[in-house]
Amino acid sequence: MKLIDARKDHYRKLAHEEGYRSRSSYKLKELHKSYRIIGAGHYVLDLGCAPGGWTQIAVQLAGNQGKVMGVDTSYVEEIPGAHIIKSDISDISITEEILSFFGRKVNAVICDLSPQVSGNWSVDHSTQISLNYAAAKIMDQVLEKNGNALFKIFDGEYSNEFYQYVKKKFAKTKLKKPKVSRKQSSELYCVCLGYRS
Repeated sequence: MKLIDARKDHYRKLAHEEGYRSRSSYKLKELHKSYRIIGAGHYVLDLGCAPGGWTQIAVQLAGNQGKVMGVDTSYVEEIPGAHIIKSDISDISITEEILSFFGRKVNAVICDLSPQVSGNWSVDHSTQISLNYAAAKIMDQVLEKNGNALFKIFDGEYSNEFYQYVKKKFAKTKLKKPKVSRKQSSELYCVCLGYRS
């Protein structure tokens, strides 16, 4: 077994042992440790939440005073402390349901969005970036001033364009690749702090 496969298996095994639904939980934990994306008592919106690994971490970080909502087109099994809705993020009308649940604007929007992968890289990349633009439209409606956001980006032809697009909206932005990510993976994470609204 290659070292990279062993590491991949390590996080998958760890997720199983610690009760997380996906190894991506550790990506959010690692990025949060460096950038404090979610604080205690925060209201957090997780777009593209299936299978729920990030939602679980968001619930832990926000604590009892916080509120967490997950949105996905796929069915997501209930997560204690979170409200899950089955909806398409390209439908901007879900912002009403989001704001109605929280009762105010949110402190953080997190997006670990991934399309149904076709195997054609340029198609998958452009679809994934389009999903991020849809998520950013929702974010503009629901994120409070000085709030934070996190987007997964498939690195490729349109990734810098999307990065520049969100960069204008925040006081500080960084592109990071967590250690938990597989080396051969093209995913990057765009950390956005201090929303300018």
